[in-house]
Amino acid sequence: MHCPILLADMNSFFASVHQALDPALQGRPVIVAGDPAKRHGIVLAASYEAKACGIQTGITVGEARNLCREGVFIKPRYNHYVNFSTRIVRIMHDFTPLVEPFSIDEAFMDVSGCGHLFGTSSAIARKLKGRIKEEVGVLCSVGVGPNKLLAKMAAGMQKPDGLTVLDLTGVRDKIWPLPVRELFGVGRRLEKRLRDLNIHTIGELAGYPLPVLQKKFGLMGHVLHLSANGIDYSPVDPHSLEKVKSIGRQVTLSRDYRGYHEIEEVILELCDIVCRRVCLGGYVGRTVNLSLKDTEFLWISRALTVAHLTANAADVHRAAVELLHRHWPDWKPVRMVGVALAGLVKNIAEQLDLFGEVERARRLNAACDRIRDRFGEKSIFRAISLAPGGVLRERDGRVETATEYLNKLR
Repeated sequence: MHCPILLADMNSFFASVHQALDPALQGRPVIVAGDPAKRHGIVLAASYEAKACGIQTGITVGEARNLCREGVFIKPRYNHYVNFSTRIVRIMHDFTPLVEPFSIDEAFMDVSGCGHLFGTSSAIARKLKGRIKEEVGVLCSVGVGPNKLLAKMAAGMQKPDGLTVLDLTGVRDKIWPLPVRELFGVGRRLEKRLRDLNIHTIGELAGYPLPVLQKKFGLMGHVLHLSANGIDYSPVDPHSLEKVKSIGRQVTLSRDYRGYHEIEEVILELCDIVCRRVCLGGYVGRTVNLSLKDTEFLWISRALTVAHLTANAADVHRAAVELLHRHWPDWKPVRMVGVALAGLVKNIAEQLDLFGEVERARRLNAACDRIRDRFGEKSIFRAISLAPGGVLRERDGRVETATEYLNKLR
């Protein structure tokens, strides 16, 4: 069967980047983790040497140290990861213009019509793996299939440094026996709902009556039925990243915040950052999303649609505060706050108001943005960032308190 779709999945990407940058880390258990002092001290990635010690993504730094005494702990360096990802995508473009980044460490390729230049899909996969290893210094697993779904499933079957071809004839033997949780697109909550229907494997899902799935899950029921049978009609879209659906920012707090006042301060800071990014992209939106996590790591996410399209921080802040008061008790502590603006469309027109308030706000924001463009993101900020609840004045990778900043001004 013709299998023109490839998925290149970088193996332990963050850890592999650090090993590529520092040859002394080759063969050692490298653990990329957050900073416990900032309360996001969890493992983000681990090399295969660290995984052999039992290190898993998501465990705390303390747990990781107990499991792997010889581990080399490194703070994340996202600029390096973006740089390596960009280099890898450029290599992929040498084979085909149809490249769709799926995440920072994964990308699809459609090599239809490239056989006369580079050989079969498997031959292209081998050449791609070789070039990434030689030119970038990281290993990747490549899945080859007739569609994106099977290419994605195939890429996860051999790690590290694997190459797997999976066509429709192999779905029954290789895919159906797997737990339904391993089907691409099935998360923990969906898995529980499927288990309630006594569906435990992908094969059981593939053979389940389609009308029942559609009644239970709607359109998603039809998608699940197709996916379980290895069917996927979505194309490789090189312009997928240009279709921005939402822009957001979240922050883990250095201490538990209690009471609406302090939380609203953080929300306002986040709204400024989000709306600046929205404006830089030339977008406006109308759906405000607020995410909150408590000290037991339980979280909620609530959305509110405003009356008109906006990229104004004040509009987003009002909606987010309304969501806060509506869905979060004043006494309940908060560990993480996130704000996003969704339903984005290109800003091709602007609704003005009778008294010019919208225009004045737009001009003020534009002036602040010009200052930030010239002198840096932290060259101008709201006074609220100097209040005890302010969290976004960072220096040298840590949060600078209001007292520390004011002492510098004296």
